Amino acid sequence: MRGIRTFCVAARHLSFRLAAEELFVSASAVSHQIKSLEQELQVPLFERNGRSISLTVAGELLFEEANHAVSRIDDAFQQLRGEYRHASLRVSVQPFLASELFVPRLNEFTALYPHIDIHIETSNEVSERHPVTADVSIRLFRTPPSGLAAERLFPLRLVPACSPGFRDSLNLVGWHLAKAVPMVVHSSRPNAWKMWSDNSGIRVPQTSNYIRLDSMTAVTRAAEQGLGAALVSLPMARSWFDSGRLVRLFDYELVTPDNYYFVCEKDQLQRPEVIALRDWVMQSFAVNR
Repeated sequence: MRGIRTFCVAARHLSFRLAAEELFVSASAVSHQIKSLEQELQVPLFERNGRSISLTVAGELLFEEANHAVSRIDDAFQQLRGEYRHASLRVSVQPFLASELFVPRLNEFTALYPHIDIHIETSNEVSERHPVTADVSIRLFRTPPSGLAAERLFPLRLVPACSPGFRDSLNLVGWHLAKAVPMVVHSSRPNAWKMWSDNSGIRVPQTSNYIRLDSMTAVTRAAEQGLGAALVSLPMARSWFDSGRLVRLFDYELVTPDNYYFVCEKDQLQRPEVIALRDWVMQSFAVNR
């Protein structure tokens, strides 16, 4: 079959060089395969006149019959690839978004597109970057990343939260905390409590007891365990409030300048599987905008 296919391409171009370019092999490889085919058939298929070639009568007969057969085989292969092949997508999602929002709804996508394999990477949640190993990323950015295709999903919102038992132990006076309390702080957002206080108008007392953690998952878990009051992210922490594991300390939400974006290289937008994931993400998470 390799010799027949090579012969058909060379016969179509009447050039070993152009056949080699189409087949991504060397011209000598094309010449060798055709010579092997001629030896097997024991009949010349090309007239070689210096740098030019032409089909012999036997070559014309073989090309007329074989080219049609090769085309039908190629069509069958393309149909099988389209119907049965599994596309693959590598998706980088920051850990808390992955565990609380993306993965719990991923069965909806896989039900719609069972032929697309999803590989999720929960990489560094701090840095604003689109990992080079990912086809697609859903990550936080202060501004849309330059040079990439980026569609805004929703802003990062922070709300004060704690465990029910911790809230019951506090001395709340009106809209203020009457005494210092332990504060859980995300290490990448050391000034978040001050921003929340300045924007809400609710005074947060000074405290010497800060617990600094480097992931939003750890921050939320610390609040659930009653270690202190924490600014947790919405909408990711919604299920924690719905289940009663967390309660709001105050209702005011700080809308940060950071937004989650669906990001990929611009040429990736031509891939059907990327288009499918983008459309599903935009539709599924639009309610959080």
